[in-house]
Amino acid sequence: MPLPRRRTIGQLLTGSLPGRTVTPELRSLAREFQLGGVILFGRNVEEPAQVAELAGELRDLVPGEPLWVSVDQEGGRVARLRRPFTEWPPMAVLGRSGDPALATRFAAALGAELRAVGITLDYAPVLDIHTNPDNPVIGDRALAEEAGLVARLGAAIVDGLQRQGVAACGKHFPGHGDTSVDSHVDLPVVEHAPDRIRRVECVPFRAAIEAGVAFVMTAHLLVPSMDEVEPATTSARLVQGLLREELGFDGVIVSDDLEMKGLSATRAVPDAAVDAIAAGCDHLLVCSGDVDRQAAVLESLVRAVESGRLPTARLDDALARGRRAKARFLVDPAGRVPLRWKDVVGCEQHQRVAEEMARFV
Repeated sequence: MPLPRRRTIGQLLTGSLPGRTVTPELRSLAREFQLGGVILFGRNVEEPAQVAELAGELRDLVPGEPLWVSVDQEGGRVARLRRPFTEWPPMAVLGRSGDPALATRFAAALGAELRAVGITLDYAPVLDIHTNPDNPVIGDRALAEEAGLVARLGAAIVDGLQRQGVAACGKHFPGHGDTSVDSHVDLPVVEHAPDRIRRVECVPFRAAIEAGVAFVMTAHLLVPSMDEVEPATTSARLVQGLLREELGFDGVIVSDDLEMKGLSATRAVPDAAVDAIAAGCDHLLVCSGDVDRQAAVLESLVRAVESGRLPTARLDDALARGRRAKARFLVDPAGRVPLRWKDVVGCEQHQRVAEEMARFV
């Protein structure tokens, strides 16, 4: 593979850190492959000033190619940033409120706090519909039990986040709401016919696409009525056919963490990476903090392109979508986000929004 193409292949990956500082190993990986981004977890977070400093360092790891600094900050139990950041109630409260304006105010406040510490991509909103009360992983992370309401509130959250300059990511396509298995530990199966998937599960994703959502995240789950063999993340029928062509999503399709057992129990993570990109995903998440595994993923992609298993046209399309998203959100003329977190994080205005939401708990 020519050196320029080998270097840019790292743009397809968002990796992760084991701790609160940039390790020499990650720095080397970013330099060799032009890493696309880094996702932060609780293990990476101490307090706002440290997050802001770390985010600035991560953003500038690759000269001329700013990295995404991303996080799962949904509200409720999925929140990597705790006090003094505003602590938000679970998203089910917005469903109880039924108020898109409140959802927009919440997302704008959340986005302002993220942007103030240099985070530019939030893996939110959850667009799964809470149709199964026995679901072990979604529950009150879902906005509501009815597709239309999830669609309205989800679109409002997309708008609120992205107006603050933070890319939003709708998840988990094609819908993780009606499952009884957690894809972190096994492969869930969605036993619905295609017309039901289109009529119910796809509704919030369609609304988020119409709202201009930057990213959509795939789920590691099997939909036998649409693909008997491949989970959604590695299914060209679902990723390319349903999401890209039928729903018309033109942004970045990102996999959920490739190390989750819903996918990694049946194939090696580097193989899953190739399968996901070949199916139509444009970006990959590897979240454990194991830099060696991240390097193995990138080397596997290099070999797949060299062997022809991964067509160069598919690689170039994925890279182009990533560049367009970065041009849309990572355009700060000074080269980094101003560190003004003290005026924003946990401020009185945001606390009032959280209190308004809490009335619906």
